[in-house]
Amino acid sequence: MSKNRVQIFDTTLRDGEQVPGCKLNTEQKIVIAKRLDILGVDVIEAGFPISSPGDFQSVVEIGKIVKNATVCGLTRANKKDIEVAADALKTAKHPRIHTGIGTSDSHIKFKFRSTQEEIIKRAFDAVAYAKSFVEDVEFYAEDAGRTNNEYLARVLEEAIKAGATVLNIPDTTGYCLPDEYGAKIKYLKENVKGIDNVILSCHCHNDLGLATANAIAGVQNGARQIECTINGIGERAGNTSLEEVVMILKQHPYLNLDTGVNTKLLYDTSKMVQDSMGMYVQPNKAIVGENAFAHSSGIHQDGVIKNRETYEIIDPADVGVTESSIVLTARSGRAALAYRAKNVGYDLTKIQLDDVYPQFLKFADHHKEVNDEDINHLMGLNHIKKASSLT
Repeated sequence: MSKNRVQIFDTTLRDGEQVPGCKLNTEQKIVIAKRLDILGVDVIEAGFPISSPGDFQSVVEIGKIVKNATVCGLTRANKKDIEVAADALKTAKHPRIHTGIGTSDSHIKFKFRSTQEEIIKRAFDAVAYAKSFVEDVEFYAEDAGRTNNEYLARVLEEAIKAGATVLNIPDTTGYCLPDEYGAKIKYLKENVKGIDNVILSCHCHNDLGLATANAIAGVQNGARQIECTINGIGERAGNTSLEEVVMILKQHPYLNLDTGVNTKLLYDTSKMVQDSMGMYVQPNKAIVGENAFAHSSGIHQDGVIKNRETYEIIDPADVGVTESSIVLTARSGRAALAYRAKNVGYDLTKIQLDDVYPQFLKFADHHKEVNDEDINHLMGLNHIKKASSLT
């Protein structure tokens, strides 16, 4: 793999499905997994096999149908979890076991009631046991964001010795600031023996709204995998948003980092996940929200009509959106009204536009939005005919 290639690890079907009310059945998971494979993600985390018979079966069936991506199953650091995951992944063309344990003082003391040395041993043993079933083993150091860097480095060195191919550095609670998370990745790149032989992975949560920023800081400092979900869905405030990190890397070529994702499928994939899970994104959601390419301010509308790049850094077509949207409101100017009128067949002269515009503003003041039917009504009041009707 090129050193500038950032792998996309999609966990919509595992971490994303942990959202209350977003449970998917096996058939729904298969449909989404097929789309993720076509989308071009590198890894699909298909589930947590030991958690339920349904999750186990989903991993089995997804393994059968995914043609290109690695199929991954999550486990805790114990033998039974790993054995069940290995069994579920037998159908996968490219299987990966994702195992790990909490490494922060909080997890060690309160969750495991253990010691740092015992956690290191458990990490080594889990990776080594997973390695006996599959070649590709990813190790996660849960709550790495709040783990002391020196201790974290010791844990990761043991995971590498045991055979880990990928090291996941989760900001499990979404606590880190971007410079802190980036510095953590940099420290690990510079201080962990054998780190050049594995891939460092960013798994960031959005509790403080920083998941995307942290993931980008991670790859800027040497990580080469981002763990994310469609629409940023996930536990609590969610995960890193796949569409956001992919488009950030695409729109900033000077970073010299890229992914294998077909961005033209992002919008449709987002809609598929929204409809399947019944969890709809807010209109102002970056990249895939209904208002991501919509303009209602007269100044913005005029600029976009003259040249789209005036107020849009992304071509809507690049993410699968047909075109920018000029939304008529009381804040819209003459250029926007003329543009929308032309779209429905009225080629207004300057005099006609000057006559209609004050009436348009009065109408718009009493309505949230002026639609095509309303435009036809306004034109009718002014006896303006469609251009196609003129002889």
